Amino acid sequence: MRSSLFTKILLWFFLNLLVLGAVLLVFFWWRAPVVGRVFSESSDGMRAVAQLMTAELREKSTPEREAILKRFSEAYQVQFLLFTATGEQVAGEVGSVPPAVLAEITAPPRGRPGGPPPPGARGGPRPPPFPLSEVETSNPKLYWKLVRIPLFEQGEIEERKSVLLAVSPSKSGNGLFFDPKPWALLIVAVFGLSILLWLPFVRSLTTAIQQMTKVTEQIAEEQFEVRVDEQRRDEIGRLGKAINHLATRLSGFIYGQKRFLGDISHELNSPLARMQFALSILEDRVDPQHRSYVTDVQEEVQVMSRLVSELLAYSKAGMKTTDIKLEPVRLRPLVQQVIAREAAHTDGVKNEIDDSLEVLANPELLARALANLIRNAVRYAAGTGAIQIAASPQGQQVKLCVTDNGPGVPDAALDKLFDPFYRLEADRARNTGGAGLGLAIVKACIEACRGTVAAKNRQPSGLEIVITLQSAR
Repeated sequence: MRSSLFTKILLWFFLNLLVLGAVLLVFFWWRAPVVGRVFSESSDGMRAVAQLMTAELREKSTPEREAILKRFSEAYQVQFLLFTATGEQVAGEVGSVPPAVLAEITAPPRGRPGGPPPPGARGGPRPPPFPLSEVETSNPKLYWKLVRIPLFEQGEIEERKSVLLAVSPSKSGNGLFFDPKPWALLIVAVFGLSILLWLPFVRSLTTAIQQMTKVTEQIAEEQFEVRVDEQRRDEIGRLGKAINHLATRLSGFIYGQKRFLGDISHELNSPLARMQFALSILEDRVDPQHRSYVTDVQEEVQVMSRLVSELLAYSKAGMKTTDIKLEPVRLRPLVQQVIAREAAHTDGVKNEIDDSLEVLANPELLARALANLIRNAVRYAAGTGAIQIAASPQGQQVKLCVTDNGPGVPDAALDKLFDPFYRLEADRARNTGGAGLGLAIVKACIEACRGTVAAKNRQPSGLEIVITLQSAR
């Protein structure tokens, strides 16, 4: 069954909420220690300190109480003060107490006349020991915690109602009023559990998108045999199936186009050869005043013949079939043969390839590609400096470079140089520009050898063609 990506995301979201709720419910049900710590009242720390201080302050003199409050203040990084229930300061640093705090000190405790009934009345839960309250004041911003404690004077049996104050500029009171660490741990746990739940789902999405991106880039480079996984049952799966269908259709179109070009070129070779033969006979029999017309026709036929030959070479190089066998090829002897054939009358072509370098390629296709590159370099960069052919190993690959010192090409044209029938505007003339198939044939030959080719301008001038092939070693 197919399901939309929106439905999957929505269901995964509710699954996340369900799992989080179930985990928290189990913790609450079993009273796990960490949950008890997280959800315990923020006053527990203050009550525990009040209980310790009550025991130490019992039947102590005023100087002793001052020392005890000072010691606790330094330990907890808050200021402790001790007051009677009537608002009289007993111990602690002497200073003015805000009216709101003083009013809270002198307010009747719960369960006394004038106050609300105690929570333990009429069979309800018993009130917690050391009743706690808090006050927030401004100018300056301070937070006050008040704990009602019993205070025993020296020689007295009956307790004296007192109030222990803790004041801090921080709302947490350095962890005494409120400890944020358990809550931070809870948030981290929730985020961690959510990440564990969402990670497989998000990973499956990103992996599928990355695969489609890679396959689409390969299709753009005319590698039509690649395919995308179609097992998904959502929109991404449908997109993958569409990409595979597109690759199949494009492969058929491109293959059919090149086969059509090859068939047409092959069929045109015979009539062109007969025309050239007939023109050569006619040239010997025509009147001298009309011979120039025959010469013009011969030139046009020769141009057509070269174009047909290039079309045939391009279509053959572009037919990427399994019949193309790759074998180890020594670069230096092959390049030397091409130079001898294409640049025999030029001394400016230098073969700088090490004799030990070997690549996996088809010798005929690689030689045809190098012949076109050397022919172009001699045509456009002769007289501007040496044309260098060098190669270097790059891991499991070999990088072969053909460089010249000519005028180069505009940067905007670099990505179009290897397109069929593409020519620069300055090369439209018959004596300089061809049909625009030379570099297209180079690309087709190199890709048939499972390699890549690219062009870039040199500084200050010149063009560099970079061929990358698999190393044979």
